[in-house]
Amino acid sequence: MTQCFRKSPGSVLWAGATLALLAASVPVGGSDYDAVEERKIRNLPATVEEARGRARWLHEAMNGALRVMHRDFFDDDQPGRIPSQSLEDVFQEMARSWGVEMRWLGGSGTQDIDHEPQDRFEERAEEALLAGEPEYEAVYDDRLRFVGAIPLKNECLKCHVPQRKTLEDRVAGLSITIPLRTEESR
Repeated sequence: MTQCFRKSPGSVLWAGATLALLAASVPVGGSDYDAVEERKIRNLPATVEEARGRARWLHEAMNGALRVMHRDFFDDDQPGRIPSQSLEDVFQEMARSWGVEMRWLGGSGTQDIDHEPQDRFEERAEEALLAGEPEYEAVYDDRLRFVGAIPLKNECLKCHVPQRKTLEDRVAGLSITIPLRTEESR
């Protein structure tokens, strides 16, 4: 089988640095619940523009981390969890520690029921991605909802859609929900 990326000492170092940055957001040991909640509120973006910037940053960080993990750690001879599944652990911690919700949208890239749209916003976002838009967003009450495209090249589909009948590239999405600072949270 063809491997889409090759390991090199530099790429392993880069992957390690990327994973270290992701791990830095994960608290070690039992964190004080009130301190975590206070930090979440204190760090809420004050404007939609600030939340949008954070969503774009998170999207790029997760997309980049996903690509690095595929390149450096995925081995056809040792199947296990795929990198997108591993990142779901990071998503859970981001929700717990920061109140930021992230989840995958399957788009045309997977048949996984867990990655189907959960509401009308995600349905519209998935439609936009499938139509070629790079991102889709909306503001609801005190939250920015953002979905960015995750391109799935043919070589990625051997795991994501193993029973595919065509070789064309596909698209999935990363859904990010960021709470906005309100008068009550100040």
